[in-house]
Amino acid sequence: MKKSNLFLTGLTLCLFIINGCQDESASPLESTTSASSARVGQNSTGAVYVMDNATSGNNIVVYNRSSNGQLTAAGTYATGGNGSGGGLGSQGSLIIEEEYLYACNAGSNEISILHISKSGLTLVDKISSNGMRPVSITTHDNLVYVLNAGGTGNISGFTISDSHKLYPIVASTKPLSSSSAGAAQIQFNESGSQIVVTEKATNNILTYTVNSSGLPSDAVVNASVGQTPFGFEFGKNNTLIVSDAFGGAAGLSALTSYSLNDNGNLNLISGPIGNFQAAACWVVVTNDGRFCYTTNTASDNISGYKITNSGALELIDANGITVVSGDGPIDMYLSRDSRYLYVLNTNGHSISIFSINNKGGLTNIGTVSGLLAGAVGMAAE
Repeated sequence: MKKSNLFLTGLTLCLFIINGCQDESASPLESTTSASSARVGQNSTGAVYVMDNATSGNNIVVYNRSSNGQLTAAGTYATGGNGSGGGLGSQGSLIIEEEYLYACNAGSNEISILHISKSGLTLVDKISSNGMRPVSITTHDNLVYVLNAGGTGNISGFTISDSHKLYPIVASTKPLSSSSAGAAQIQFNESGSQIVVTEKATNNILTYTVNSSGLPSDAVVNASVGQTPFGFEFGKNNTLIVSDAFGGAAGLSALTSYSLNDNGNLNLISGPIGNFQAAACWVVVTNDGRFCYTTNTASDNISGYKITNSGALELIDANGITVVSGDGPIDMYLSRDSRYLYVLNTNGHSISIFSINNKGGLTNIGTVSGLLAGAVGMAAE
């Protein structure tokens, strides 16, 4: 596929769906994420989960992860809803929290919870997303919020019971800044006091303050410094790191870092820090907060950045290419110990596996093929 056409094909899967450090061979990155009490596979170190996003019935494809990062197919499990059959233009359509997966069913306007155990995945609950085309989910304690990108777009909240049933929170549904916002991601900050949403079409980053009852305020609208804010992740000290896709333009892919204050206002720390690639998409941050990565969907590679103590960003590689990925990298996820990075290649229908060294470098150690066309959403433990 010609790269000049990727904005109209593979990039619509990731970017612009608006209509609808000493030893480099090892990585002792500190893990701050507790291990799940149960996982698929008796001899598994962890697992990687991918949504097939099928319109005839959305499924989670499970791969057991060995201690050396390699993946082995371990089954397919229904979410109980339907996928969209194509890209969602978002980050966070499938997330993991302890031993539960939360999945967006964009084709049936629902979200699902599945329990992870050694015998596989079990559907626990499924509920309307209170909107159209759910594309991203976030959780904190007993709260779940979903971002609906279809229709006029909104965010909507739910509580989680002890049995992991979902119950809508009355008056929690809030609009985006525009009825054609091109919503990309929703996520709580670390304390759960604020929710952040990126909008591709308006170039806005919204924040909602969440009260003790789980209700969000009206949105505070922050203008993005870079164009087409897409995926994001929090680093240390409430630092928000956002990918800037710049409409998929060649050579303009970038990341920007902000500080988020208690009033929901964003203050620029650094950026946009360009990587000379195209269509920055997902963002992940290592557990120790030293490095972050973005997938460049239109240039088939990944850019790594160092994160300074102040939250400023610096390229790991001068040319912006930390490693070449598969065809059309979109979603990616770190293993719980941040030793391995898993990347979903939307056009290659595959998962690329990378090891991370102590200087943030990436080495390709394998590829898993055979995913359905239209697969989107990835989580790992």
